[in-house]
Amino acid sequence: MALNLKKPLVFFDLETTGTNITHDRIVEISFIKLMPDGSTIEKTRRINPEMPIPPEATAIHHISDDDVADAPTFAMVAKSLAQHFAGCDFAGFNSNRFDLPLLDQEFCRAGVDFDFGRCNFVDVQTIYHKREPRTLVAAYRYYCGKNLEDAHSALADTRATYEVLMAQLDHYGDLPENVEQLSEYASQNRNVDFMGRLIYDENNCEIINFGKYKGRKAEDVLRTDPGYYSWIMGGDFTNNTKTAFTRIKLRTKK
Repeated sequence: MALNLKKPLVFFDLETTGTNITHDRIVEISFIKLMPDGSTIEKTRRINPEMPIPPEATAIHHISDDDVADAPTFAMVAKSLAQHFAGCDFAGFNSNRFDLPLLDQEFCRAGVDFDFGRCNFVDVQTIYHKREPRTLVAAYRYYCGKNLEDAHSALADTRATYEVLMAQLDHYGDLPENVEQLSEYASQNRNVDFMGRLIYDENNCEIINFGKYKGRKAEDVLRTDPGYYSWIMGGDFTNNTKTAFTRIKLRTKK
């Protein structure tokens, strides 16, 4: 079964300095842009993170400080990437919880206002975990019948993610081929922000999904506890999460 695309779908993967979304940086980005006509555009770029790459990160993706010493910073390539991604949907492996929010952080730091709000996000890992809970290496072996060489290379992981989704569509005949519906299926919750700090309930109200106010309507909390918003703004939350809370806060003033 082939995907029914109304607009390009970007499969992408990041290699980074670590796993802290608000503080760590991209050291490599690869993407495969699948066009509605079935053609693909493939690009990989090393990024100078402007900070030392920890040895434990290098041990995973094999990218060292020397490897990126002469590479451009993210700010230098941000506008070009935004042009490549304009009007696209996105797909990745564990991308909804890690790659997308980190990419959004990098765009914000670079001063590039890339609007993810109208994009669909297909997290291939979520589909896999709903059907066959394992890792990307195991998913590649299970669905594609091949061993994943160079795992934790951004390009190898991106290619594997692309091939796994195509194989999933063939393997499960009841998966939707429409990206909007596939995005909904590939989501664990109906997230308001990338990290799922806020989720929508059945009435499309934003619900806080962590901490002492978990399960409460965000609008109610922001009205009754003004200090909570200040705590969010000063806390170690992504710009995407802070923007979502700000949008609700502004609405409460009307």
